[in-house]
Amino acid sequence: MKITLQNKKALVGGSSGGIGKAIAQQLAESGASVTLMSHSEEKLHHIVAELPTDQGQQHQYLAVDFNNFKDYKKVIGTFFENNTVDILVNNTQGPTAGSALEKKVDDYQEAFDLLFKTVVYTTELALESMMQKNWGRVINVASVSVKEPLSYLALSNSIRAAVVTWAKSLATDVGKHNITVNNVLTGYFDTDRIAQLNAKKAEQLGVEQSQVRKDMESRVALKRIGNPKEYGYLAAFLASDNAAYITGTNIPIDGGLLKSL
Repeated sequence: MKITLQNKKALVGGSSGGIGKAIAQQLAESGASVTLMSHSEEKLHHIVAELPTDQGQQHQYLAVDFNNFKDYKKVIGTFFENNTVDILVNNTQGPTAGSALEKKVDDYQEAFDLLFKTVVYTTELALESMMQKNWGRVINVASVSVKEPLSYLALSNSIRAAVVTWAKSLATDVGKHNITVNNVLTGYFDTDRIAQLNAKKAEQLGVEQSQVRKDMESRVALKRIGNPKEYGYLAAFLASDNAAYITGTNIPIDGGLLKSL
């Protein structure tokens, strides 16, 4: 099976590193023209220059601040005045870690703006051209915590669960336009985000960070942390015509971490 995305245009959030970058790279390797989106313009500039163009792809980037919804709304709105996308990958950095007892109502509002409002608004803008073309792919980067909440990620648990249920509703509404909407439930991947969370957990427990990573690996059936490239392969498949009959789903990519059915 060959993944072919030639002549498709993709917008990938949080793509200056980690999972977002891996998704952008794989979409580009499959032939798509990719617009990278993140806050670090310097990183985005370098990544765009590295993406393949052997299939006529034309890549670009968009510097945005997901943490400032007012400014984000202006930037993304301007982008869609002059651009359309066939593939939308909704991905932002995660909110701050912490338990439900540590977080206050204002923290939840900030997380809602970051994880929910940016996703819904960007999708709303992208859907107009998708419906006109009668083809589209919306892929939401979510977390295994929507099935099995992680005690130290109360904000992420709560708001990502809202994204997942919204996406299920949206999939039903746009299916008639040949648009699929799927959520990818992320497990442990070798990213800066995981390193930051592990550092905080190691400090709380008074142990070495390497021990936290070993404990993490031991909970995964495959006994290792995922490589972001593996995430990119799944995203490219979901973005392709090969996945045309898959929509409204929650797909774990976690090495067997989830214990629930």
